[in-house]
Amino acid sequence: MLHQERTADAGRDEVFQVEGHGIDPIPDAERHGGAKDLFWLWFGSNLTFTYVINGALAVAFGLSFWQATAAVVVGGLSFFAISAAGLSGVRTGTATLVISRAAFGVRGNWPAGLLNWIVSIGYTIVNTVVGTLALEALLADLGWAAGGHTARAIALLVTLAMTFAVALWGHATVQFAERWMAYALALGFAALLVFVLPGADTAAPAEGPGAAGWSLAFVVVLAGPISYVPMPADYTRYLPRTTSLKALTWSGGLGGFLSSVALGVAGVAAATQADMTDAVAGAEGLLPNWFQPLFLALILGGSVTNSIITLYSSSLNLQVLGIPWSRSRAIVISAAVTAVGSLGALFLTDFTTSLLAFLSLLIIVFAPWGGVFLADMVLRRCTYDSDALHAGERGGYWYRSGWSPAGTTALLAGMVFAALTCDSELWTGPLVAPLGGADLTLLGALVSAVVYVLLARRTVTPAQP
Repeated sequence: MLHQERTADAGRDEVFQVEGHGIDPIPDAERHGGAKDLFWLWFGSNLTFTYVINGALAVAFGLSFWQATAAVVVGGLSFFAISAAGLSGVRTGTATLVISRAAFGVRGNWPAGLLNWIVSIGYTIVNTVVGTLALEALLADLGWAAGGHTARAIALLVTLAMTFAVALWGHATVQFAERWMAYALALGFAALLVFVLPGADTAAPAEGPGAAGWSLAFVVVLAGPISYVPMPADYTRYLPRTTSLKALTWSGGLGGFLSSVALGVAGVAAATQADMTDAVAGAEGLLPNWFQPLFLALILGGSVTNSIITLYSSSLNLQVLGIPWSRSRAIVISAAVTAVGSLGALFLTDFTTSLLAFLSLLIIVFAPWGGVFLADMVLRRCTYDSDALHAGERGGYWYRSGWSPAGTTALLAGMVFAALTCDSELWTGPLVAPLGGADLTLLGALVSAVVYVLLARRTVTPAQP
């Protein structure tokens, strides 16, 4: 059978019905929807408190209100590139980490696929912990639950159930939930902006941030969008082949831009007038008492909307790694690991900080990976041999023993550059000090892209449609 990864229970993509398709190509007859659906997907999934924290960190690195706001806007603009990458899903009808086999080879694609699954689960655990603590505090404020392990366990169960149910149902339900949750979250976060923005201190600090401050701010605001590079086709593979690049780019990009920038600016404003070491407590202190329970509900809702798309993509990721199960069965593995990790973080030991430090370090891999993937997409004009993507050794993307020499070399070059210029809690590259403390990790994407183009420009050509 040509597409060995085709699921046996494939069926129509409908709300509140378990999606049958996984990474198998979506037939034209089952394509539906439009580019406008991507607005709500990226808008809703990025209405998360993480961006408030990112904005506050930019100020902590020494940037003024206007400088930090500019950095936040640059981070938001990157969503247009992420959204444009979704054209690969329209052209092939399959997931991003299947399409990246064209750049790295079937086997060469596997290590990054494994790391991406780890990152997806890691961030899902972090979001679940944040949502659980917010719900626990909300229940206490409402007088519905006393403190202790029982209340926390109830909060964890509810948070996991909200996330898992939507992700299990699949693509159509994910889009439906993101849209309707976005309506409520957008109103709540708009109120948050109204409360914190008027009091912002817009005066410049006595000393500028310097190269180190600017570079760290850009790493923070761009790390979130970059983490989505292995995902965009997961949510465009059902769109009709006639969907245009322009419509995709504007719809999805605008959604991610508006939510990430609005919340980032809220974090910037809050950091100029309160201690944001504990971001939740710092922001809460700027709000009227009556709004504080709603604020906790916003944190919970934002954690769930973000966890939904990472958990859903993780199930496709497992199929790419070779798990011989349907998507709906594979997601149980991701959900179980998320539950165990969340239990450990909440009841046994607080490893959330260490986990975040580890996840942030993986930008050394994913910035260069994204550079190669996007460069390959441009060289091919986003046109692939869809059959070959699933054909293994029999396909044109097997290269040398399953590895692409150009893709592998370019990835390693970008990773070396990123490692040499990375400044994180777990690793400081030897070039950071000579660069005045600047963190140039993100430029690993540019290095890998340039190396890939130089190596592959004569051999990589668009496939025949």
